[in-house]
Amino acid sequence: MTAMTPGSNVPLSVPRVTVEVAAPVRLDVSGLLLTADGKVRSDEDFVFYNQPQGGPGVTHRAGGGAGPDSITVDTAAVPAGIEKIVVTASLDSGGPFAGTTPTATVRGADDGAVIATFAPTGLGPETALVVVEVYRRGGAWKVRAVGQGYADGLAGIATDFGVTVEESPAPAAAAQPPAAPAQPPAPPQVAPPAGPAATHLPPPPPSSPPAPPAAPPAAPGRINLDKGRVNLRKNETVSLVKAGKPLLSSVRMGLGWEPAFGGRDIDLDASVIVYGPQRNHLETCYFGRLTILNGAIQHSGDNLTGHGSGDDESITVHLGGLPPEATGLVFTVNSYSGQKFNKVAKAYCRLLDASSGEELVRFDLTGGEARTGVLMAKFVKQYSGEWEMTALGTFVDARTARSLVKPGAAAL
Repeated sequence: MTAMTPGSNVPLSVPRVTVEVAAPVRLDVSGLLLTADGKVRSDEDFVFYNQPQGGPGVTHRAGGGAGPDSITVDTAAVPAGIEKIVVTASLDSGGPFAGTTPTATVRGADDGAVIATFAPTGLGPETALVVVEVYRRGGAWKVRAVGQGYADGLAGIATDFGVTVEESPAPAAAAQPPAAPAQPPAPPQVAPPAGPAATHLPPPPPSSPPAPPAAPPAAPGRINLDKGRVNLRKNETVSLVKAGKPLLSSVRMGLGWEPAFGGRDIDLDASVIVYGPQRNHLETCYFGRLTILNGAIQHSGDNLTGHGSGDDESITVHLGGLPPEATGLVFTVNSYSGQKFNKVAKAYCRLLDASSGEELVRFDLTGGEARTGVLMAKFVKQYSGEWEMTALGTFVDARTARSLVKPGAAAL
């Protein structure tokens, strides 16, 4: 293991590495795939909690409240035109890093062996950092310690590397005489680097034209329940917080489906798989085991046809009654009889307040694949104690709840 200093680099001896970034406070960790000109090819090359499967070969994993967020790089799968992957971090609170020292740990993704560590010190007004970069040089891959700080947060980093960041529209102004032709936007303000040897990533040249309009992913930020029901799309996340307080009451996850038009009855089974801090399997609640964790999770029972309005099966979770070691829940649906999900219509999951019946979050699964299982959604407990729900919609080959345990762990 090598303790790195700003500007130092270490060769990678394995093709798949994971970069974990930890701090005493909660961080948002992201990865950007950059070409030789230091820019992303499109907004798909920005990998973060709301787009964990972005550019090829690079994935984001949330820490689940008991560990740090991380970026995994499979160097063999990174496109040839990508020269480096930068790993960034910002405080979830949006505040500066003054008084906080993040630590990056580079591990072999398959064996967990530590390759290098890096802890940038002396941070002040920076609200976001380029922590390390994984880059190719002469046909080999290396990791470099960077520690460069930005004073305008993750949005500043993203903009500097060519990601389109949505901003709130400015208030309407009084009529003005015709303006001069628009000039390219100025680069974001960059705070002093964390150390004398830190790498400076150059801003785009003033003559560069602005990037063409694109349909970007949602700008980094946490959606919560304050504005009423949230409709999620695949890989989107909502924080289960209302009026500034984590939701710790009882919630019910309703899951529903219908046979495809003209199809026969379809017998699907809903379950929730519970994991610990290391993605270790704790228990599974399904039609064969309707109550687990001393009643903290309860299943409604089996539906054999899929017909009828409303939820086909539901699972009630008493969030405040879960044991501390339960930090991840994955809600799944499987076809024990072997019927495939391309024969299923209108599959969805929805989260309700168990006491009032108010619908809080909904995810409608669009399309289906000729596979026998689907990971519908996951709950992940954060350091702060709040839970986050992410829509998954990931199809797998699995006919039983037991066979969904391993894919569910990989999704956390």
